[in-house]
Amino acid sequence: MKESLYISGYGLVNALGSDNNAIKEQLFLASQHGLSRRSDLLLEGDITVADVNVVLPSLADKSKHLRSRNNQLALLAIEQIRSQANNLIAQVGKSRVAIVVGTSTSGISEGEVAMKVLHAEGQFPEHYDYQQQEIFNTSEFVAQELGVTGVCLTISTACSSSAKAFKTAAELIDSGLADAAIVGGVDSICGMTINGFHALSSTSAGVCQPSSANRDGINIGEAAALAILTKQPARIKLLGVGESSDAHHMSAPHPEGIGAIEAMQAALNEANFAASDVDYVNLHGTATPKNDVMEAIAVQQVFGSDTPCSSSKGLIGHTLGAAGATEVGLCWLILGGDDQQDNHNYAPHVWDEVVDEDLPELMLTKQGQQKTTAIRSCLSNSFAFGGNNVSVLIGLS
Repeated sequence: MKESLYISGYGLVNALGSDNNAIKEQLFLASQHGLSRRSDLLLEGDITVADVNVVLPSLADKSKHLRSRNNQLALLAIEQIRSQANNLIAQVGKSRVAIVVGTSTSGISEGEVAMKVLHAEGQFPEHYDYQQQEIFNTSEFVAQELGVTGVCLTISTACSSSAKAFKTAAELIDSGLADAAIVGGVDSICGMTINGFHALSSTSAGVCQPSSANRDGINIGEAAALAILTKQPARIKLLGVGESSDAHHMSAPHPEGIGAIEAMQAALNEANFAASDVDYVNLHGTATPKNDVMEAIAVQQVFGSDTPCSSSKGLIGHTLGAAGATEVGLCWLILGGDDQQDNHNYAPHVWDEVVDEDLPELMLTKQGQQKTTAIRSCLSNSFAFGGNNVSVLIGLS
């Protein structure tokens, strides 16, 4: 990045809660209250997911094609940053604010419901519009809701989508196409992803166990995470974003973590950081057999075994296209982006603590673990299908 960029606001919604205060509290408590067993998603039985269990705002006054669960989640996140966004728009102009949102599901769940009605009644329900499930839909919704007219686009690279959105937004600002951006990701639970991951033998039989010898797959989650990226100085700085594409396999990571190593090192290089300058690593940590061993190899090679790290997915599930921005948002909370206070508490690694002796050793955090001095920098990993890897490094400015 040629010019310093800052994350001046964040709106988060996930299984831990629907606002920053609730999410931060439940994160440090290591609460798994958002995990639930559902029987309406998997064709072959019940499955554990991490869904958002709050009353969602109505979109009855919006255009029909914008009425979706994805956009309801997005609206909860928008409301948390609306005041700051309005101030930003007043300063730089509505045509100079870009929208870059990552997603993998968009409004697919609306399409699934509509197909059931079609098969039962011979026609689509009145509330259905095909555009609800177009990949651009949520970016369009965010732009319309905030009244901005600048560059507006969607990133869809599976589980790295909204982490990659930070890099794309930074490039838009660096190139002069925007002065600021609303950047993030939104994904809602739908049957297609649940059954798709289950068909790949990648879903857990119960609650996921990142890094454990007993790990057997993911819990799908849903989330919305929207941040304000600006050149105006703020407490939290976007230090670097590293990308790589190792293209090892359509759905499996490179076994030696070559692409993951490259992404982490690229983020460090962009920030002019040594690995020892990073206080905490938020692992991609999916709790699948192949990801966790690959990531342990990669993280140990870059950071050794003394950098505290954890996976958030035992608390919020794998939120797919929203995972990158969601977990960067958790790092933003850890750094005190919400309350402007120094923080010493690491996000806990929630698992059954059954060590896999075949994994390289990492310093996995425990609930209540603290740093003697303030945590000043965090790196968040997002590794996707096709070997599309992104690492986002943020820190105190």
